[in-house]
Amino acid sequence: MKLNREELLKIKGGAVNATLINAIAKGISILIELGRSLGSTIRRVTANKSCEI
Repeated sequence: MKLNREELLKIKGGAVNATLINAIAKGISILIELGRSLGSTIRRVTANKSCEI
């Protein structure tokens, strides 16, 4: 079935599917890990417990 231009313009919305939910969850987990890493780095720098090379 092919839709013409007018019919395509009338299509509204769309369902939230599992792929979108997984992408949002992955994004949130990446932000949490980034926050943990940044917090650990700040804590090490402020406590002068960084490794010297």
